[in-house]
Amino acid sequence: MNYRLLYFASLRDAAGSADERVESTACDPRALYAELAARHGFAFAPERLRVAVNGAFTGWDHALADGDEVAFLPPVSGG
Repeated sequence: MNYRLLYFASLRDAAGSADERVESTACDPRALYAELAARHGFAFAPERLRVAVNGAFTGWDHALADGDEVAFLPPVSGG
């Protein structure tokens, strides 16, 4: 399946881009994030992140469909 991925804050820095398109056999955000963490060296455990699919926050076990937009949001601090 093909996914459009959105990265924010430190994940964007680690990936070197705010977004990318990938082809993957991952069927949920948890499996997809594991693939991406190995590829980009993401340091956060999934439990520390929020995930959104097609603009709506969802759980890590949400079933993904071809063409989904998946956003991974790390914790941020403000000032």
